[in-house]
Amino acid sequence: MTRLLVNVDPVAALRQTDQSNQPDPVAAALQAELGGADGIAAHLRGDRGHTRERDIRLLRQTVQTRLVLRLAPAAEAIGMAMDFKPDMVTLVPPDNDGHGPAGGLDLMTKRIEIAEMIDPLKNSGIPVCLLIDPDPDQVKLAHKLDADAVEIATRAFGEAASAKIRSQILDKITDTVKLARRLRMEVHAGQGLDYLSVQGLAPLKEIDCFCIGHSIVARAVLIGMVEAVREMRRRIRESAWSKFKR
Repeated sequence: MTRLLVNVDPVAALRQTDQSNQPDPVAAALQAELGGADGIAAHLRGDRGHTRERDIRLLRQTVQTRLVLRLAPAAEAIGMAMDFKPDMVTLVPPDNDGHGPAGGLDLMTKRIEIAEMIDPLKNSGIPVCLLIDPDPDQVKLAHKLDADAVEIATRAFGEAASAKIRSQILDKITDTVKLARRLRMEVHAGQGLDYLSVQGLAPLKEIDCFCIGHSIVARAVLIGMVEAVREMRRRIRESAWSKFKR
């Protein structure tokens, strides 16, 4: 069954708007697990703009499922990951505007920098996932870098302006995830997905896990985190039944 990682960064961003201690992303993570989340993701930015080191430490102590730490490639990130000991590290592009990376890593131009992070993390027993755009060439590079997993950046799919454009992007995503699976890599998908757009990707049997944050947190404002996560899981599960027809 396809897993759901709930990204609690939007909760930290909401807390930051009032420069207070509420809402607490750690409490939100606990509620997400009660709703059936298979894991929690959090992005520790270099400027500590939203999620704080305190959050990651408490998440490591309290998360009962799986903790995925999202980091931009940087020398200090290796030390932080070793300190926090997450269940997986996902390397993402630097976040310069506070709204998260707009797309995937460019593994062609950043391959040396990224390789220097992957080796020590894996040697410490921490699996590494790379956020990439839906491009088979990027999957091949990720495989050469010995990444354990790839996360396909899906913002363009989720925000497609027309059905035609979305169909074209879906074709690219399909080719990408199929190649990743043939290379025996774990396949995640995330960025810009909501309760409707996720249904277009859930039938892809090659996707092991969806990482979703903003839409779940936005829904949680209205109905609570537990029910918001349950609803997202239902959407994924119901759409995934069509896997058996592929």
